[in-house]
Amino acid sequence: MKTTMSPLALALLAAFAAAHAEDAPQHQLGTVTITGNRPTSLPTQIPTTIEGITREEIERDINATDAEDALKYLPSLLVRKRYIGDYNHAVLSTRASGTGNSARSMVYADGILLSNYLGNGASFAPRWGMVSPEEIERVDVLYGPFSAAYGGNSVGAVVDYVTRMPTKFEAHAKLTLTHQPFKLYGTNDNYDGKQGSFSLGDRNGAWSWFVDLNRTDSEGQPLTFPTRTLASGKAGTAGTPVTGAVSGVDRTNNPWYLLGTATQYHTVQDQFKAKLAYDFSPTMRATYTFGLWRNDSEGRPTTYLRDAAGQPVYFGAINIDGRSYSLGKTDFNLSNEDLQHIMHGLTVKTNTKGVFDWEVAASLYDYNKDQLRAPVNELPGALSGGKGRLVNQGGTGWNTLSARGVWRPDAAHVAEFGYQREAYKLSSKETPTDDWISGATVGDPTSRFAGKTETNSLYAQDMWKFAPQWKTVLGARFEHWHAHDGLTGNATTAKPHPERSENYVSPKAALAYQASEDWVLKASLGRAVRMPTVSELYQGGLNAAGQLTNNDPNLKPEKSWTTELSGEHKLADGYLRLTAFGERTADALYSQTNVLVAPMVTNIQNVDLIRTKGLEVSYAAKILGFDLSSSLTWTDSKIIRNDKAPSSVGKWQPRIPEWRATGVATYEFNDKLSATLAARYSGKQYSTLDNSDINGFAYQGSSKYFTADTRVRYRFNQQWSMALGVDNLNNYQYWNFHPYPQRTYVAELKFDL
Repeated sequence: MKTTMSPLALALLAAFAAAHAEDAPQHQLGTVTITGNRPTSLPTQIPTTIEGITREEIERDINATDAEDALKYLPSLLVRKRYIGDYNHAVLSTRASGTGNSARSMVYADGILLSNYLGNGASFAPRWGMVSPEEIERVDVLYGPFSAAYGGNSVGAVVDYVTRMPTKFEAHAKLTLTHQPFKLYGTNDNYDGKQGSFSLGDRNGAWSWFVDLNRTDSEGQPLTFPTRTLASGKAGTAGTPVTGAVSGVDRTNNPWYLLGTATQYHTVQDQFKAKLAYDFSPTMRATYTFGLWRNDSEGRPTTYLRDAAGQPVYFGAINIDGRSYSLGKTDFNLSNEDLQHIMHGLTVKTNTKGVFDWEVAASLYDYNKDQLRAPVNELPGALSGGKGRLVNQGGTGWNTLSARGVWRPDAAHVAEFGYQREAYKLSSKETPTDDWISGATVGDPTSRFAGKTETNSLYAQDMWKFAPQWKTVLGARFEHWHAHDGLTGNATTAKPHPERSENYVSPKAALAYQASEDWVLKASLGRAVRMPTVSELYQGGLNAAGQLTNNDPNLKPEKSWTTELSGEHKLADGYLRLTAFGERTADALYSQTNVLVAPMVTNIQNVDLIRTKGLEVSYAAKILGFDLSSSLTWTDSKIIRNDKAPSSVGKWQPRIPEWRATGVATYEFNDKLSATLAARYSGKQYSTLDNSDINGFAYQGSSKYFTADTRVRYRFNQQWSMALGVDNLNNYQYWNFHPYPQRTYVAELKFDL
């Protein structure tokens, strides 16, 4: 019997056969076995759809300035990256989970968790900054919650970055420059960036090491815009007459004025990564990873408004076209952020390929310093200091511990089992300061949020080759979830929350059939329970009576059943995959207004039932010298029941478009020169549960888009190479609440030794 290789295996084998033959993934009957000592969080048997990309493909095809760019053209995935170095809003969207659901996917680097489950939403993006594009060896993506080795957050996808570990001395250096002309509303400016990286590695006997240093200095485009609706103005002559306001319509097509820009970030990021490995024997390795990430950013506003003397106006009573409005002191907001996060990871594993192998891994992610400062007074005076507020999240973070074993009692079985623990701690307080730029805090906090959650899990799954053409993977996961030490407070009151403990069992099943030499058929079924995060439970507010106003510590977890049917066809020079998928999610967690209570309450609530179905096509081939890859996804994701907000029933799940597509075409003229043209498409989508935001092409809207990217790469010799590229070549203006980047030019110079 000849085995059939899936897309990931074809790509990986082609790229690594020469240099890493012992490490290349192997495909048989729709499940994957990862061999060799290379670190990976993926289990040895993958029972569902996988896709991936190699280091060579990233360097050749993608203008990659951040680690998340590696996912850019993979099927059904979207990272909401707003600017280079976007650390707090670049969340991952998958087949049935939008960009508001960051907790419904898992991101690892060499088995170390990068996903941020302190919360769910735009500001809880994975810690992409702990991986630089230059250290990536490959990226593997497992679609769906079909492996018992992962918890409920895997309901969308599991992403694992495998980074470089040298076999001999190597050195790398890279310089990247970017340039973005940006024109929107009353803004017409250029935003530039520069990035430099340097890495070294070597292997000496049983020891190997790798260090990577990266600095990014980036100017992003404006992300927010102070506004006033036309209807909120009062007709008359009150207020200072101003010019410059830009008239438009909001996401519900109501007329409004855009008064200027805010949240235009200048970001300087430093990332240091060090890895040290020791081989106790040819089959046993220990690896320690240290990561240090620093972020200094300034958010600055610009007003479009001018008075009769031509002076900028930021505050006070104004008059626009005969209607009066009032500008608050912080409508044009300033902010400074000073962050320093530290990561540790330790893994000891064996790879005997015999009857039994094991792995023990631990990691720690620490918000060593995390401060946001902002003034409470108006511009332009606030630029030089004055009273403000300091939001401090120092001490926040998470830690993980896992132990797993792989048992191969005979040729027909590969059993996996393990224990995992994940613990999260949130500590956030906002305190007044007399000098928002550098002053110490004054008095008691005006708001406080704190809490902890932890999940202890046991899992087991068995791959059983019960007939020559058949394999099945059966498994289950038991999870014990515990939430404790919850606190929500304001300046006068602190409300502690009772402890909660809950238990859940999630079964998994997959079946693979080798229909012919060229066809593999697969079916998968899995349950996932996504626990509420610390922020969803405890980060809210209190009214004068000490009652919670916008958080609910009694939220239920999301419970999803996901199914997948796939056929993979091996072509002469490529592959074709057809996949049908479905998901049924009860108690989905969304922010909405509960109309069943008086007064109505808006906060994170459980939506009774969301149902998603879809089809996905993935194709790759080599035709007439072109390397082609493409995908097309159709999704129907609707809210079926929602008693607290009936107007949302029958509407689209937010941030899930009906159609998505990607395409990449690369032509290699010779071993030195290659050219790539790539494109992405996403159809109409909504940000609100009731789909009232009918205008996606507006600030706070979510629009469709079609963008094209180009990249030309030339290798002068074995050491030197350069690349020129353009992202958003067609300069499509599109939105996901904030405006995405417009046409951006990229130039790279790289040295490899």
